[in-house]
Amino acid sequence: MNDKYQSPLSERYASKEMQYVFSPDMKFKTWRKLWIALAEVEKELGLSITEEQINELKEHVEDINYDVAKEREKLVRHDVMSHVYAYGQQCPNAKGIIHLGATSCYVGDNTDIIIMTEALKLVKKKLVNVIDELSKFALEYKDLPTLGFTHFQPAQPTTVGKRASLWLMDLVYDLEDLDHVIDNMRLLGSKGTTGTQASFLELFEGDHETIKKIDGMIAEKMGFDKCQPVSGQTYSRKIDSRVLNVLSGIAQSAHKFSNDIRLLQHLKEVEEPFEKNQIGSSAMAYKRNPMRSERMASLADYVMADAMNPALVASTQWFERTLDDSANKRLSVPEGFLAIDGILDLYLNVVDGLVVYPKVIESRLMKELPFMATENIMMDAVKAGGDRQELHEKIRVHSMAAGKVVKEEGKENDLLERIAADPSFGMTIEQLEAIMEPKNFVGRAPQQTEEFVKEVIQPILEENKDLLGLTAEITV
Repeated sequence: MNDKYQSPLSERYASKEMQYVFSPDMKFKTWRKLWIALAEVEKELGLSITEEQINELKEHVEDINYDVAKEREKLVRHDVMSHVYAYGQQCPNAKGIIHLGATSCYVGDNTDIIIMTEALKLVKKKLVNVIDELSKFALEYKDLPTLGFTHFQPAQPTTVGKRASLWLMDLVYDLEDLDHVIDNMRLLGSKGTTGTQASFLELFEGDHETIKKIDGMIAEKMGFDKCQPVSGQTYSRKIDSRVLNVLSGIAQSAHKFSNDIRLLQHLKEVEEPFEKNQIGSSAMAYKRNPMRSERMASLADYVMADAMNPALVASTQWFERTLDDSANKRLSVPEGFLAIDGILDLYLNVVDGLVVYPKVIESRLMKELPFMATENIMMDAVKAGGDRQELHEKIRVHSMAAGKVVKEEGKENDLLERIAADPSFGMTIEQLEAIMEPKNFVGRAPQQTEEFVKEVIQPILEENKDLLGLTAEITV
C-alpha cells in the first residue's frame, strides 16, 4: 500500500469513529436498509411484495458482495445499478422488487443525508466535550490576572479564565448552529426522476392519497421525522453547503483559539501539552514548538476553504438534476468532516493538557501595569489635594520618559520611581506599589466568567450530559 496515495485525514488526523461514518460499509449497508424500507412501505401500501422477499433482503444487509458489484460496475458504469445487481445475486427471490419505482438518488441522496446526520452528531459530541473541558479551565483561572492585549499591544488587564470564556462563547455559537442544522436534516424520500413521483403514480394506479404516505413512512423507518417537501431528483445541494458552513464555523473558532495559544506559548505564559519523548525541533532541542495548535490552524484553513465547494456546486446545478456535483461531493463532504473531527480531537487534547505559568504572567503584567495605573495614581493624588491638570501633564511626561527607558535602553520600567520622586504627587514608592495590586485592574472579569459558565455553559452541559466523558488522544 506504500506505492499509492494515502489521505492524511485517514492516516494521521481523523478518528476511527468518523472514518467509519464515511466508510464503504456504512454507505452500502445504508443503501440496503433503504431498499428494505422501500419494499416494506410498498408492501404495507398494497403492492404485491411478500414477507419472504423482505426477509431475504434483511438476511443480506451486512454481507455485501463487493467483488460482484465492482465487476458489474466495470460493465455497466453505474454504481447504484451494480449494487442492485449484486444484492439481487444474493437475494434471487427478491431481486425483482429491489429499487422498485426508485431512482439512483433514492439510495444515494438519502444515504448522504443519513451519513451527514450521523457525522454531525459525532461532531456535536466532541464539541460538547471541548466546551466542558474549556469551561473547567475558565473557572480554574477566572481569578488569575493577566495582561490583556488589543492589537497585540499591552492593554487593560483581564484574567486567564475570562480570556478562555471568549473562546467558549465562539463554541456556543457553533453549537447553536450545529443543533439547528441537525434538527432540520430531512431525508429526500422517494421522489422519482424529476421529483414528481410519477413512477409511483404508475405503481399505485393514480392513488394520490397512498403516494402521499410513502415519504413519511420511509422517514420513520430510517429514524427521521420528515422528508423534503419538494425536490427535483436530488435534495437541494444547499443542504451540503449549509452543513459545511457549520463545520467552517467550528474551524474558525478553533483557529482563533489555536492562534491565541501559539502567541501565549511564544510569551511563555501558557503551553500546550508536551510529551516526555516529544521532539520540539530537529535542530534546537530546547524548543517546544506548539505542534498541536499549529496543526489545528492548518486543518482549520482546509475546512474553511472546503466550504466553498458545496457553495459552488449548489449555485451551478441545472434545473431538476445534473451530475457535476457527484465527484465534488465525494471529496468535499467526507474530507470536511474528517478534518473537523481531527481539529476537535486536537482541541480537546490541548485544553485538557494546557500548562499555565502564573509567575511569567505576573512578571509581564507587572512590567506594564504602572503605565495602566496612571489614572488611579492621579486620582489618589488629586484626592490628597493635587491639581488635576498639573498632575495630568506631569504623569504624561513621566510615562513617556519611562517608556523611552524601556524601549531604547532596555531597562526596567521606572515610572513609579519617577512619580515617587516628584513632590507634586506627594506619594511614596510604597504607596504607589500598593496601588499596583493586579486584581484591582481586572474589573468584573472573574465575576463575568463565573456567571457565564453558570448561566450559559452549565445548562448546555446538563442538556447534553449523555455526550460527556470523551477523551481525545492524538496518535501522530
